[in-house]
Amino acid sequence: MEIGIIGLGAMGREIARNLVAAGHTVTAWNRAGGNVEGVRMVESPAQALQADMVLTMLSDDAAIRSVLLDANLLCQARPGLVHVVASTISVAFARELVEIHGAAGVGYVAAPVLGRPDVAARGELNVLAAGASTALEKVKPALEVISKRVWYMGEEPPMAYAAKIACNMMIAMAIEAMAEAVVLTETNGLSRERFFELILGTLFGSRPYQTYSGNIIRNEYQPGFKASLGLKDLRLASEAAEQAGRALPMLAAVHVRMAETVDAGMGDRDWSAIAALTVDPYALDA
Repeated sequence: MEIGIIGLGAMGREIARNLVAAGHTVTAWNRAGGNVEGVRMVESPAQALQADMVLTMLSDDAAIRSVLLDANLLCQARPGLVHVVASTISVAFARELVEIHGAAGVGYVAAPVLGRPDVAARGELNVLAAGASTALEKVKPALEVISKRVWYMGEEPPMAYAAKIACNMMIAMAIEAMAEAVVLTETNGLSRERFFELILGTLFGSRPYQTYSGNIIRNEYQPGFKASLGLKDLRLASEAAEQAGRALPMLAAVHVRMAETVDAGMGDRDWSAIAALTVDPYALDA
C-alpha cells in the first residue's frame, strides 16, 4: 500500500518505521523536516496526499486546519484517498471534518491511539477506529501493523475522539488519585514503594497505575506524554462536557491541576508531573 504521513513527531516517526518494515511504501511531510530510514520525504503536505491513504499525526485541531484545510489541500488528493486522523482532536472539529471530507470526496477514518512512543515503536498501540466500513476496510492492513488491536468505535468519526478524550481524562484522574493517596500514606510513615506494591498487587493493577506509580516513587517526570498535550486533551474533554450540558467535577479538578503544572514550567515534562504539585511541590527533580 502507498501511505502518506503528515507529522513525524515522536509517535509519527515510530509509526512510519513500522509501516516501512511491513513492506508499505511510505511518503512523509513534516513541518520541522527530518527523515526516517526507508521513508521518502517530500516538500509539501499535498505530495503526501497522492497515496492510497494518508495518516496525519499533528498536534491539535489548529495544526490540522493550518496544514490541510486553510490551503484546501484535500481537493488536491488522489482519487480514492482515505484520510486517517490519528491525532487527538475535539469532537466538534471531528464533526466539521466529516462535512469537509464529504465535500472533497475523500474518505475519513478517525483513529486516535492509546500508547506512548515506546509502545508505538513495538507496534502495540491500541487504535480507536471509527468511520465508514468501506474506508475502514481499505486502511485496516496499515492500522493492524501499528497496533496490538484495532477497536471499532462506530461509523461516526466523532465517537472515536470522544472515547480517546475520555480515556485520557481517566488516566489524569488516576495519576492525581495516586498522588493524593501518597499524601495520606507517606505522612503517616508508609513508604511510596510499599504502598504502591499493595495497590498494584490488589486493587489497581492496570497499565496507567503501573506506569505512573514508578514516576511518583522516583519523583522523576521525564517526557513520555507531555503535560502540555495532557492539558490540551483535558481542555477538549471540558469542551465536550460543556457541549453536552453536563458538569463533570472530577474533570474540572484535574483540568485545573494540569494547568497549574504547565504554568509551573513543567509543560515539557511527562503529564504525570501533576502528581509533583500534590506530593512534592518543593522537591521537583532537576
